[in-house]
Amino acid sequence: MKWWKHLKTINHHKRLVMKYCFRLGMYKQGLLHDLSKYSPTEFLVGAKYYQGNRSPNNAEREDKGYTSAWLHHKGRNKHHLEYWVDYDLNGEGMIGMKMPVKYVVEMFCDRIAASRNYNPDTYTDELPLNYYLKGRAKSILHPESAELLERLLRMLAEKGEDETFSYIRREILTKEVRRERI
Repeated sequence: MKWWKHLKTINHHKRLVMKYCFRLGMYKQGLLHDLSKYSPTEFLVGAKYYQGNRSPNNAEREDKGYTSAWLHHKGRNKHHLEYWVDYDLNGEGMIGMKMPVKYVVEMFCDRIAASRNYNPDTYTDELPLNYYLKGRAKSILHPESAELLERLLRMLAEKGEDETFSYIRREILTKEVRRERI
């Protein structure tokens, strides 16, 4: 029955991200979010390593030393910072490329949904920020993308969902759409 619990977890996560994306007028991203999780490459591994309180990718990584599902997932979903890692033109190695704003916003929605999904009884609006600050993501993420994501996560922690989502819609996405049209 682990496969059924895993399916329920992904469906719940996807519904949360859809709700947040729809709230921001990002309908296409909400509908398409994480569809690769239903592919056999990701779903079967997720079902095998399902635990319910954390990503199955961590369990696979502990077992094998890598995670095939994550390697598949990050290469197909533009809201993950790892999708945007590439070689630096100056020969400095791998660096984070600047993410389009709509994918940073989707990443923001994804982080809230994941925090709610794995911490249903203890979720607070500070949790997504704390998880981000604790992680290694900010060392790979492009500085401008990192600044935007952290600003949104801090606003969520300090002012809550309603004010943050209103700000994103009014100040972030509206200005981005205007820039794209020019």
